[in-house]
Amino acid sequence: MTEHTLHFAAATMNAEAALEVSRSLSGIAYVDARETAKELPFRGLVVGVTDDMSDLEPAADFGTYIVCQRVIKPGSANVYGLFPLIHHPDKTHVHCDAHWRDVHAPLALEHHAHMTHYIQLSVVHRLSGTHVDGFALCGFDSEDDLRNRFFTTDESRQVIADDIQKFANVNRSPRRLIATPNG
Repeated sequence: MTEHTLHFAAATMNAEAALEVSRSLSGIAYVDARETAKELPFRGLVVGVTDDMSDLEPAADFGTYIVCQRVIKPGSANVYGLFPLIHHPDKTHVHCDAHWRDVHAPLALEHHAHMTHYIQLSVVHRLSGTHVDGFALCGFDSEDDLRNRFFTTDESRQVIADDIQKFANVNRSPRRLIATPNG
């Protein structure tokens, strides 16, 4: 059974702010420290719980969200591929999210054999900033595993790509981050 919990998430270009906010909330920050990450729409994602939304403001220049955290594969990871998701133009958020949860998640578990941890952060409500439907957090033991063993086989690559086309807008979804967890 998948564990579901509600959290707040804030996305930012300011990696230091993401780390500071995650520490103050006893949350977790996923930060892409690569030099090339400066070209991304955001470099860090903070996930945590608070009763004061102003706690998130320093790390929310891309957006703030209420998210349903679905732990699809419990485990640990040293590095994450963080994939922002925008729904397919022919689908609603609800249809996109149902496919992501009910169809794509089992496929991901089957076709990402080296993935050690998998979380879906489904956006329940956008509080500010850029529209995003969710964030996939695909955890691996090493960046080498993420880059070179993301798919179980070449056929797996095609199965996943074909499925993503069914529920996500691959042209509008922001590029992935390669992030390390802090917190």
